[in-house]
Amino acid sequence: MQRIIKLKTFRILTLGLLAVIGFSYGCASGQLGKKNSDEFKNGMVVSAHPEASKVGIDILKKGGNAVDAAVAVQFALAVVYPNAGNIGGGGFMVYRSAKGEVNALDYREKAPANASRDMYLDASGNPIVDKSLYGHLAAGVPGSVDGMVEAHKKYGKLTWAQVVQPAIDLAQNGFKITKRQAGELNELHQKFTTFNPNGAAFIKLEGTWAPDDVLVQLELANTLKLIRDKGRAGFYEGTVADNIVAEMKRGNGLMTKDDLKNYHATWRKPVVGNYRGYKIITMPPTSSGGIALIQLLQSVAPYPLKRWGYNTDSTVQLVVEAERRVYADRAKHLGDPDFYNVPQDQLIKKSYNKDRMATFNWNVATPSSEVLAGVVNAKEHEETTHFSIVDKEGNAVSITTTLNGSYGSLVTVNGAGFLLNNEMDDFSVKPGAPNMYGLVGGEANAIAPNKRMLSSMTPTVIEKDGKLFMVVGTPGGSTIITSVFQTIINVIDFDMTMQQAVAAKKFHHQWLPDEVFVEKDALDPTTTKKLEAKGYKITPRGPIGRVDAILRTKWGYYQSGADPRGDDVAIGY
Repeated sequence: MQRIIKLKTFRILTLGLLAVIGFSYGCASGQLGKKNSDEFKNGMVVSAHPEASKVGIDILKKGGNAVDAAVAVQFALAVVYPNAGNIGGGGFMVYRSAKGEVNALDYREKAPANASRDMYLDASGNPIVDKSLYGHLAAGVPGSVDGMVEAHKKYGKLTWAQVVQPAIDLAQNGFKITKRQAGELNELHQKFTTFNPNGAAFIKLEGTWAPDDVLVQLELANTLKLIRDKGRAGFYEGTVADNIVAEMKRGNGLMTKDDLKNYHATWRKPVVGNYRGYKIITMPPTSSGGIALIQLLQSVAPYPLKRWGYNTDSTVQLVVEAERRVYADRAKHLGDPDFYNVPQDQLIKKSYNKDRMATFNWNVATPSSEVLAGVVNAKEHEETTHFSIVDKEGNAVSITTTLNGSYGSLVTVNGAGFLLNNEMDDFSVKPGAPNMYGLVGGEANAIAPNKRMLSSMTPTVIEKDGKLFMVVGTPGGSTIITSVFQTIINVIDFDMTMQQAVAAKKFHHQWLPDEVFVEKDALDPTTTKKLEAKGYKITPRGPIGRVDAILRTKWGYYQSGADPRGDDVAIGY
């Protein structure tokens, strides 16, 4: 049996009782009630687009493993979800085999060799905001293709051609765009035209895009064919490399053939922690996400969240104070470990995080101006995308990938048909100054040639008693870490199903600016008033996160969580 699971609407009631449209469940002893859910034994794929999820499940049904499916989904998303799926960007993968082997792959972009520390500053030393956001100079050296080559080489089961071909078919034959995508393409029409005077598949010459219009990308299909036939060399050398360099010259960018040829993804040791008996396996630097996630979990572990309940004033206050301290640490201590000595072991010590939390006062908010990074001895954009995959044997893959901004730098490589990232903005353009999303960085994340920029991406796999328990991750820029964190405690502490935990309304604090950002109806009026009385600035905002996750039940079935905030779809069989 194959079922597509998509939750389109949801509502969370203010007294801790969560109701998901299409299901009903009760509440007893202050706990969220259980709901019946579609569960599958043989495998599951959860991604941001229905076509990509279909590609992944088809690969599993053909006998491919979770890594085969992940590679196929990555390339499919480059076609059907071009605002974040990509071959012109990068990402991170956390892997856990059915036997418990774990690994992490860093295929984050790098600064070109000709990049310089002050390349985005004016004569007075102030950041030129648009310079690191749009156009050719904003692009880092892409890592996605090399990352997928390395992942498949190490763990793949099917042939390389088998896992790349579905994306070629989608690009060559076209696919029907969603209502959401039609709106985005129409909204960005003028910018696409400005940065792509030679045209691009996303530019409609007559009229506007409408839902179910077919988007065909022949140049991208040809690029994918070269990747299928030549592997890594099909992208980083030859025709595609020539096209990238020509595009750089056209727009005064920095990337060279040597930059492309010298790019290599890096296998790293995952960050591992423990929360209430669950083993957390997550991404190390260059991502800040894994360390920050472990810090958050350690910070709240001594407190009775289960008794307090979901999004009550005590729970929210504790989480906000933990987030405030963790993001202060992020700003000072985290960067590319190949360039900076990240004090990882000290940051994830339970005693360190316990001491950090000892300074907060239940009676009043701690101003962020009084919270500095801890002493140790040694708006990344929200248009990222995440997918989670588990196969029949129990191998699990959690991947978060991005171009940074929606549709990246807005530059399409002429002749190659793919968008370039604008990841250079994720560096500290000027240490101590916030980027466009309010994140402040320090010297650890200053621009340097061949350096990877810091990320908040937090792909994560969780074990319980030596067995797979959860695969989770999300887009959301600076909100990624807090969204993954809240999804985890929603399940472990608040007894939610995977879908409930994903759909639940969320809130976010990141040290600076000193505000608590909340989704509509995330907090009831009484809770809001209590927090405001203690000095917390509550700021409403739009959706937070877009989590795609899989939970393995105690009976061994896979239970999905596809975020209703987007077009996300889970398919199991």
